[in-house]
Amino acid sequence: MKERLTRIEAEALAAIAAAATREALEAARIKYMGRKGIVAEIMKKMDGVPPDQRREVGTLANEVKSRITGALDGRLKGLSSGGGSGQRRDIDITLPGARRAIGNIHPITKTIDEICGIFVSLGFSIVEGPEIETEHYNFEALNIPKDHPSTDAFDTFFLEGHKKLLRSQTSTVQIRVMEQRKPPLKIIAPGAVYRPDATDASHSFQFHQVEGLLVDKKVAFAELKGALEIFVRQMFGKQIKTRFRPHFFPFTEPSAEVDVSCIICSGKGCRVCSGKGWLEVLGAGMVNPAVFEAVGYDPKKYTGFAFGMGVERLAMLKFGITDIRMF
Repeated sequence: MKERLTRIEAEALAAIAAAATREALEAARIKYMGRKGIVAEIMKKMDGVPPDQRREVGTLANEVKSRITGALDGRLKGLSSGGGSGQRRDIDITLPGARRAIGNIHPITKTIDEICGIFVSLGFSIVEGPEIETEHYNFEALNIPKDHPSTDAFDTFFLEGHKKLLRSQTSTVQIRVMEQRKPPLKIIAPGAVYRPDATDASHSFQFHQVEGLLVDKKVAFAELKGALEIFVRQMFGKQIKTRFRPHFFPFTEPSAEVDVSCIICSGKGCRVCSGKGWLEVLGAGMVNPAVFEAVGYDPKKYTGFAFGMGVERLAMLKFGITDIRMF
């Protein structure tokens, strides 16, 4: 029995060393270490070994099994790393490593990028401005008088004793650009804005806007409607309809609120649209002549339109987010 075990071990180790592929190695494993393999068959014959030799033969058998198993594991690792003739190397270790992506684009950033991309395709350019502003840019230049409710300390984040404030709309950027450039202008201004609103599922003290401005000779309200209808179709789909409702904004005249047919129920009426079939998405209008006068534009020579939208609201509609605090 000892001689047989020693001979089988030598044969098994030779077969394992000669295995050039995983298939050949698996065949050697089954032949020698399988449930019906040679080693298993020998172990079944241990009853025929004289009692005084069983302990010694059993110890040898276990050592043989252990050495064959070790040889199988070692050869498998060698084949996996490309060792052995005829074995294809699965991994080219000379190639640079693949860098793992870290994180993802935030839904707000993704929405801003999409909005800006649509208007850039319409010929608008992107501009930015400071988030800390003066009353002149945030109110007065936008035709908002000093006695307007929004100028109250409870409705605006004032800094340095009313000398500076956190902007409450990105329209301030439009004023700054008009002061520096002459028409024609086609700009959009994305960015963060601040209003001391109580935080709930649909309100936050800090959110994002994208506002647009177009100034040129003989600009008509129809061009505003056309630009926004193109935007809505590209943003939400060709099946979405738009609706303009008369409204009031100090810096535009005439002004309108723009609604879109409910994205959830396709205008049939649901909980999201309060059964109305429409969702308010932005405000717009023709630039008030008083705003042009504040920046030195001749309102008799130039006309224009402006619009503004809350990014969080659009992102909530687009991605099905039900609570603004999730951002």
